[in-house]
Amino acid sequence: MLSHVDPENKWPQCLCVSPTYELALQTGKVIEQMGNKCKLTLSVILLHRGTKLQEQIVIGTPGTVLDWCQKLKFIDPRKIKVFVLDEADVMIATQGHQDQSIRIPRMLPKTCQMLLFSATFEDTVWNFAKRIVPDPNIIKLKREEETLDTIKQYYVICNSKEEKFQALCNIYGAITIAQAMIFCHTRKTAGWLAGEVSREGHQVALLSGEMQVEQRAAVIERFRDGKEKVLVTTNVCARGIDVEQVSVVINFDLPVDRDGNPDNETYLHRIGRTGRFGKRGLAINMVDSRFSMNILNRIQEHFSKMNPYFS
Repeated sequence: MLSHVDPENKWPQCLCVSPTYELALQTGKVIEQMGNKCKLTLSVILLHRGTKLQEQIVIGTPGTVLDWCQKLKFIDPRKIKVFVLDEADVMIATQGHQDQSIRIPRMLPKTCQMLLFSATFEDTVWNFAKRIVPDPNIIKLKREEETLDTIKQYYVICNSKEEKFQALCNIYGAITIAQAMIFCHTRKTAGWLAGEVSREGHQVALLSGEMQVEQRAAVIERFRDGKEKVLVTTNVCARGIDVEQVSVVINFDLPVDRDGNPDNETYLHRIGRTGRFGKRGLAINMVDSRFSMNILNRIQEHFSKMNPYFS
């Protein structure tokens, strides 16, 4: 995007759409840091109807971007040179986002460069993506390249939620952990676990989807600054969030879809919160039933990478 911007033109020239406020905010900070070297500006401002943006790059969530283009007229889509759809698989696969992901590109000029990014793409998503970008140039990793060799993956066998928590405490006593992210399937489990971890004397933060976006952004910022060492969360934090100090990811609950099948894409995104920036990371999966063992086995078959029992 930066290479396509003319700093002399004070209007939006590049548009980046992300599935969550947190990811858009993170992307914005990176653009701001890099843009300082290119005489570009990026700011968060309150606009009134009919106001024209002067920032050359706009990053936002799909609903907001669509409103800014259509209803509020903050952006002239005819002047956009580059359109980026980040985490394109979830944008295309999610009802609501899917419609918006089509409507926004249709407003852009034919000369606009379209870029779709994601760590994971299923066949159904590929087919839908081609409706947005016909005849695309595709850069795709092989299946065996999807998981990082810098991440060691293990599993722990338990018999209950309480036993999983005790195993978690044992892990903390056995290894050195800079910061950790713990993923739960439901808000209820995440809330319970955050309370238990806090009672053990750890600095813990809780992040889940029902929180206001400003609250979620503040929690992530505190975690990134190291004010809390443990982040207990649901899938709201599975994608794209970069915290360099995270050395361990724990799947307190393994990821499954609405039908109870393994969610391989979410698994990959979750464990990808560690092992970043060239560092080594550790992913530990909690197994507490035949069902969860079956889920883990199917995830292992999918990626063909899993270390033996972790004791």
